[in-house]
Amino acid sequence: MKKQILTLTVAGTMLVSGSFLTGNTALAGDNGPNGPNYGGNETIKNERLHSYEEMVSFLEKVDKRSEALELEVYGQSVKGRDLYLAKFGTMNPDNPTILFLTQQHGNETLTTEGALEMIKYLSSNGNKVQNILENVNVLIAPRLNVDGAEGDVNFSLEDYVSGTHTRYNANEVDLNRDHVDREQPETQALHENVLQKYSPDYMIDLHHQGTQTTLGDTGELVSGSILYPTNEDVDPEVVEQSKELGSVVYNAVEAKGYGLLSKYPGGSAPTISRNGLAMEYGIATLLFEMRGMADHYRDDYVLGQKSNGYLIQQAVTAMKASLNALADDSIDSADTTFWDTLPESNYDGE
Repeated sequence: MKKQILTLTVAGTMLVSGSFLTGNTALAGDNGPNGPNYGGNETIKNERLHSYEEMVSFLEKVDKRSEALELEVYGQSVKGRDLYLAKFGTMNPDNPTILFLTQQHGNETLTTEGALEMIKYLSSNGNKVQNILENVNVLIAPRLNVDGAEGDVNFSLEDYVSGTHTRYNANEVDLNRDHVDREQPETQALHENVLQKYSPDYMIDLHHQGTQTTLGDTGELVSGSILYPTNEDVDPEVVEQSKELGSVVYNAVEAKGYGLLSKYPGGSAPTISRNGLAMEYGIATLLFEMRGMADHYRDDYVLGQKSNGYLIQQAVTAMKASLNALADDSIDSADTTFWDTLPESNYDGE
């Protein structure tokens, strides 16, 4: 049964509660990025997230005041909502192009909040930003699954914890399993009007995972998990570039001290963007899974509010580090040996 019905109203600041840092160790607990859990009695305040209308308003306001941003509509969803692409940089073909893709699954929300923070950051005038824009072509596609994120779908969400967000698009299709057939308008538009048009060299696909994911069998909860393409038909050079991108992200998150990452145990299906885009387009892809979801029919997948700010910053950290490494070419010397010893994710949930 539906436990609670919430209406998406006003977007607010993601509040960060308390300090949890001890040196560079991320600690489990109520104030860390790996806590708290939803226990069935906590209010799920999804109204703090940007609704679709609020996201569009944000993008349009930044576009009006920023010369660096070029905002583009690249398609429409099942329900007719526009899909937006934020473009930064000179689009010089000699520069590397990176795509940040968020919310293929509509209930995996904090990744988009991080992407909006990045759009704001790249619209500023600092020296670091200017260096990025001169040396990297940046594409940000926030919220592919705009209908699922609104709960505006052609099936019931009665069994969801909050009844506000769903993994699937309006046709109850998982968009991250539609990268071969491309039967849905969202994936069609992404391929035809972003991937094929701009030919990105790198992509970080940002998602969320269950709250009880642990670092191997240690029992220590992680704040996220990462993985490169694992399909055997992906060019080995593309796999190596993907591992380098993962190294940049891993080291940046570790250095901040508010995250703990594991190796995601993903499959090799080409229908998944991590594999399919690497195979078809030669894009170096990295999956980055954040902890917890805004809504789900499984309680152990839904995360409480206290760690939202840290998880958003984890996404921002990954994106900034990737851009800086591409801008100064340091990604080419990234040490990928950590992948050999990075513990694979385990799950202690239901």
